[in-house]
Amino acid sequence: MSLTWHLIGKCTTWKMNFKFVCLFFLAVSFGYLRREKLSRCSEAVWCHECSGRKLPAPMALPPPDPQFVLRGTSAAVHTLHFSCGGPEPDIPLLFSGSENGFIHVWNLKTHRVDTALDGHGRKSVCCVETMGSKDRLLSQGRDQRICLWDLAEGRTSVTDSVFTEHVGFCRCSLLKVAQGRWLMAMAARSLEEVQILELPSKTSVCTLKPELSCGSHPVLLAGYEDGSVVLWNVSMGKALSRLVCHQEPVMSLDFDSEKAKGISGSSEKVLSIWSLNEQQNLQVYKTHELVNAGISDITIRPDKKILATAGWDHRIRIFGWKKLKPLAVLDYHTATVHCVSFSDHSTPRHRLLAAGSRDQRISVWSIYAQT
Repeated sequence: MSLTWHLIGKCTTWKMNFKFVCLFFLAVSFGYLRREKLSRCSEAVWCHECSGRKLPAPMALPPPDPQFVLRGTSAAVHTLHFSCGGPEPDIPLLFSGSENGFIHVWNLKTHRVDTALDGHGRKSVCCVETMGSKDRLLSQGRDQRICLWDLAEGRTSVTDSVFTEHVGFCRCSLLKVAQGRWLMAMAARSLEEVQILELPSKTSVCTLKPELSCGSHPVLLAGYEDGSVVLWNVSMGKALSRLVCHQEPVMSLDFDSEKAKGISGSSEKVLSIWSLNEQQNLQVYKTHELVNAGISDITIRPDKKILATAGWDHRIRIFGWKKLKPLAVLDYHTATVHCVSFSDHSTPRHRLLAAGSRDQRISVWSIYAQT
């Protein structure tokens, strides 16, 4: 399953029988959705859309090498999360979660591990995310626990945890609703249900069941094993729309709230782009066929100009988000790429892309930083 949050009215009723793969929370009001034209790229070698500066194919340069590579996880890397947006002299950090159960906190200035956290009984870590600051961390592991960490003043302690009865690979998803308060969506024991908790109180808000059938309400996008994406109204506990966009399980999805448009990948050779109209109906926008099958992860850069995919074929692919124009194929890793993440640097020229792989390496790239 895949999960994400939104703010939205009107629904249809049907019954479904499926498991989820990914979850994603949205947080936006439809009254403020805007469509912005992307600025043109200043890098002629990479961008195929720059008028007046195109180079013929034989002159195109090969993709660059990573800016640097982080080694030392001793296991496959399954999840990444940047924390780089703080004021100076804050040190930019990258959190990684590995198959051996360790969470590594990487200093992006020294390219070394500042801290190694062990809180999941050596079971694979599938999700790490900061909660408001780099000192508060949430992690999810295959030990069926979601842990809350206090990292302030050098501490490395788990302050609280939530036991999940779900044993699959679905990552939880967070939505900040007030200062110090969060909603967390996670897969429930019954494989077709989504459980919503409030953090840090761990109060149960609701359980979303597919057989359930709208102003502004938080909404959730969930990707399922039957290849469908479902939009949920969390406050009402109702499904608003369902779209079958893949023939195989949805492995990952991301959503652009400004353009009301999302993208999903699966174990097949197709990326599906879909939109959300003002009636809260999901509809297919376009599809893009890939050379090789299998997408582990998809992420849209925060400025909504490019996106990156993590491939089973060991490659990272970069696309322009406006037209899904292929821009680059980054070929460095020697095994499946499990995850990709863009940094939250406030200065565009400092933007980074990180990719974690089964080959136990994290590649860090500076690409289209000025776009």
